[in-house]
Amino acid sequence: MSKTDELLVDIARLVESGRSNQMSLTVVTGGAVITGRLAPEAVWRQRVSEVLADSDHLAEFSAVFSAGAAEKDGPPTHLHFHLARILQGAVGIPETGGMYRVSIADISAWTMGDVSYSDH
Repeated sequence: MSKTDELLVDIARLVESGRSNQMSLTVVTGGAVITGRLAPEAVWRQRVSEVLADSDHLAEFSAVFSAGAAEKDGPPTHLHFHLARILQGAVGIPETGGMYRVSIADISAWTMGDVSYSDH
């Protein structure tokens, strides 16, 4: 069992307390590189819920994300990425950015900032 990176937990705690989605971060987890902006969990859940509610096939899942967003005891256990991309070679997937939830315990490396990519 690996030890949780307390600095990363502190960053997550500040994002949660600030209700801001301006902090950019790039992480390596499970061999994937994810880059984008962090969002507080409540903001992330709300946005995912809205996207699902607009879907003809997935609307029933919307309530799962809108429920349970109340304050939790203890330090944050996950990072919530908004406008994020998985970097694969010279491209980011999806190009427009996605919504990712990553366990802090599963992050093997990270850096401040949003890593850009280019196919030029």
